[in-house]
Amino acid sequence: MYKFDLPLDTREANAIARRRNCEEQRKSRIFDARTRQIGVDTAGLSAQIEEKRLRDQIENERKNAYDAEMIKNSQICSLLDTRQKNDTMRQNVELNKFRAEQQTAASRREFDLYDPESKKKDKPARVSDDDPRCQVSGLQLFQGEDLSAPERKKLQQEQMREWIKQQLNEKNREQEAARHAEALYQKKMMELDSRAVLLGKEEEECRRNLNIATKNYNAALDAERKAKEAIDKQKELDDNFTELSNQVFGDTLTENPAVAQSSFGAHRVITDRWKGMNEDQKAEIQRIREQQQAEKQRKTEEERELQMEYERSQLLQANAATLLQRETERKAAEVEKKIAEENMRLQKEQKDALTKLTKEVYTNPPTEAYFTQFNTGTR
Repeated sequence: MYKFDLPLDTREANAIARRRNCEEQRKSRIFDARTRQIGVDTAGLSAQIEEKRLRDQIENERKNAYDAEMIKNSQICSLLDTRQKNDTMRQNVELNKFRAEQQTAASRREFDLYDPESKKKDKPARVSDDDPRCQVSGLQLFQGEDLSAPERKKLQQEQMREWIKQQLNEKNREQEAARHAEALYQKKMMELDSRAVLLGKEEEECRRNLNIATKNYNAALDAERKAKEAIDKQKELDDNFTELSNQVFGDTLTENPAVAQSSFGAHRVITDRWKGMNEDQKAEIQRIREQQQAEKQRKTEEERELQMEYERSQLLQANAATLLQRETERKAAEVEKKIAEENMRLQKEQKDALTKLTKEVYTNPPTEAYFTQFNTGTR
């Protein structure tokens, strides 16, 4: 139960009555056409002006007192701030002096973590190509790098100078040896020329003797050749007669079928000796051909039956697919019908809800009295 019948506070009731009285007086002044058009209350305005002047005078005195107190407090704060700054400055100077003398960076325990000269003092990450610290994951040693390139280049330059010196010495020695060889060559050529003249004379004598001996040898060879040709001619005549006899009385001209038989198998023949097939072989070939034709006809019949079976299977599958499609369409039509019925039901529910709102809930529309209650007060 709400406590609407409790008595109000006396001061609050007096304040409410006073405000209502002031409101009535203000309303009588504002809504009084004669007072509003002819003039205002001069005595009231004078009293208000005097009251405002006294209030401003008191406010100015209070403000001046506040300003004087604020200036005094500001001066005190400035002195205290200056003293605090001086004390802080002196403490900072003494602290910096103590730090510079007693707490140097090098004396700290963790100085090695941020030492600016640590990279100069630290051992390089890679000293040489065979440094054991250069692991695969360290990314310090790569294929094709060479840290000893300056030393090797210097050594190569020294080696190149030594090689050039050796080459110059060898070239000088070669030139000296060439001059010596040239002198020896000239001496040798003179000696050879003299010996060539002597040998030329001896060669001419030997050539004459050799021609005589060659002539005699060629005459002997010619007599031997003629005798050998006679023997070869008689032998060739005998060989031709023997070959002619072999051809006449041999298996080739007599058409012996055993001659064409190959040594690689009974079903193979030698083509240059084969004279054709006999009647038994032709009959065997005809029998095999008829057998192959029967086998081919049987395979053709089996393929035709298999094709007919495949076509029947395709027809059955098409009928089954048609039935499945019709079943799917029927189910889809049922689902659409259910959705339409559900939509009709929801439409009816929404229509009933709207009718309930318009006829039962919102049954109190605002009237003219609701709009005339405004602009009836002075505030």
